[in-house]
Amino acid sequence: MKKFLTVFLLAVMVLALAACGDDEGDAAVKSDGSSKGEVKTIRAGLGLNDLHPQYKGLVKFKEIVEEKTDGQIIVETYHSGQLGDDRTMTEALQLGSQEVTIPSTAPLANFVPEFGIFDFPFLFPTVEVADEVLDGEVGKKILDKLESQNLVGLAYWENGFRDVTNSKHAIATAADFKGLKLRTMENELHLEAFRALGANPTPMAFTELFTAMQQKTVDGQENPLATIYLQKYYEVQSHVSNTNHVYSPFVFLMSKSFYDDLTEEQQKIVREAAIEAGEYERQLNRDANEKNLADLQTEGITYTEVTPEAREEMKQLVQPTIDKFTEKIGKEIVKEVYDAIGEASK
Repeated sequence: MKKFLTVFLLAVMVLALAACGDDEGDAAVKSDGSSKGEVKTIRAGLGLNDLHPQYKGLVKFKEIVEEKTDGQIIVETYHSGQLGDDRTMTEALQLGSQEVTIPSTAPLANFVPEFGIFDFPFLFPTVEVADEVLDGEVGKKILDKLESQNLVGLAYWENGFRDVTNSKHAIATAADFKGLKLRTMENELHLEAFRALGANPTPMAFTELFTAMQQKTVDGQENPLATIYLQKYYEVQSHVSNTNHVYSPFVFLMSKSFYDDLTEEQQKIVREAAIEAGEYERQLNRDANEKNLADLQTEGITYTEVTPEAREEMKQLVQPTIDKFTEKIGKEIVKEVYDAIGEASK
């Protein structure tokens, strides 16, 4: 009897040890029954809603990554600020508590000052020039600076040329900015530029903006047309003008601690997926901007065309702000960007 109990207990122990030894946590299984290894999860959050080209680009990224890694990397997508605003999510990436977010360059200037160059008013003449510069040597040079902040910049996507809306009156010239209380991103360059135009800029989280305009806490805001339309700002704004005062890129960010934990093959996959999905997102965004201007007018918002002469006057008024921030950002990198723009514009 004792011998039987001893054999029985040994068998139980062997089975238990075998179960523990084979446990690899969240291991995926291929169709042939073999293990694919540990499954990694990317939590990717955005501030914009699920109708925006940015979110559709993120879904494209998810499809590419999950297919090319054969399910070893799963991408969970969150929109409409479900994980916080741009700054909150960027800080979460630094801490390693979130894996991906795609903010505009403006809040990133608080982490890497060189990103401030992309918020210089009237910097890029066209989207084609912006593409060439951002995807070129100087754009990559600035992305690489993110690693010192425990972030990895995988690609530039597009937010687009920013335009101003308000609930007071049409903006056709620089004088029309006077006294308008406009929401801006939390970015000192944007704040000073709008002060130079005579406006009263008010930094505010994107998730609070609609309510602030609805309650008349601010008179207006500035964003690309796709955002203006898809966020339904026409419900609380009556005027839009094609100021095109800033071309705003998105930056596809990944937590460095997460990226470093990937295999070389996985790193290559996520990097190439961010670039491919970014090209897809850029085109969607450009198509949307063309359509959304007509959509906004259909919804009753009044559109005002800003002439090249009026835009040039605005540019002259903000030039002292550009000069000041050139000193802060660094004359060398600013010159490199302007030189690249000159080459791309030929």
